[in-house]
Amino acid sequence: MKVTVICVGKLKEKFYQEAVAEYKKRVSRFAELEIVELPDERIPENASAAELEAVKRREGERILAKIKPESHVISLCVEGKLLSSEELAEDISRASIRTSRIVFVIGGSLGLSDEVKAASSVRLSFGRMTLPHRLMRVVLAEQIYRAFMINKGAAYHK
Repeated sequence: MKVTVICVGKLKEKFYQEAVAEYKKRVSRFAELEIVELPDERIPENASAAELEAVKRREGERILAKIKPESHVISLCVEGKLLSSEELAEDISRASIRTSRIVFVIGGSLGLSDEVKAASSVRLSFGRMTLPHRLMRVVLAEQIYRAFMINKGAAYHK
């Protein structure tokens, strides 16, 4: 199985890079975890609503270009469903019966385009709080690892 996390923006801070690398190593027992970083769009100062939508659309086009057909796509967005770790593990387990590719998407600072959301199998929310995208990548990597451990029946989750 291959799990891909498509992210808009780069991890610059070493401590975030190290945390993601640690979970990537842990997940490797179960699946290949690939991190795809896409450049974020520059947002003009005092951008109009139309300019902001255009930025999201351009980022969305780059995201969609990286998603292979028949992937189970889970997009992180504030209006998504709140799932427990067990429910996320169950979703991954069910998806793995139909496909060998699971894709998580973390958008840029403006969120995800409607086109990316429409292409998603699941819209997932980690809560109503705003988190930096760099930190969200670490939290997501940990939850992916936790999901595999839950599905294996391992004690890590307890």
